[in-house]
Amino acid sequence: MIQCKPVDEPVAADDGRRVLVDRLWPHNWPKAPASLHAWLPDLAPAIDLHKRFTAGELDFVQFAAVYRQALAAQPAHWWALLPLAETGTLTLVFTAKDPLQNHAVVLAQWLEEALDRSAGSSSPVCYRDEFPDY
Repeated sequence: MIQCKPVDEPVAADDGRRVLVDRLWPHNWPKAPASLHAWLPDLAPAIDLHKRFTAGELDFVQFAAVYRQALAAQPAHWWALLPLAETGTLTLVFTAKDPLQNHAVVLAQWLEEALDRSAGSSSPVCYRDEFPDY
């Protein structure tokens, strides 16, 4: 299970592994909180993309599309999170003000889709025997 939580929300017993997914460390937050499994700043959107979204130049759908392209181009940045989500709860911690329209939500959806893809068979079914003339 993957969930998203603002950084200022208290830690809960069911949070599982907590990963900070912001490019910058949150202001007034202890530098190494015991409640955090990892900090992965490379998972955050590019600074330019983030600025364009917060300035209103991009709506959330546009922002999500560009961010998803960036995630697709850099699987090494998010691949290690899949086993954490498969074996327990993964909580993506973020500092965005909007809890419903932010990069952590897009990342959580991306990871859920990646888990769904990996749960299927490793290759498509072969129908060669059903079409012997080809």
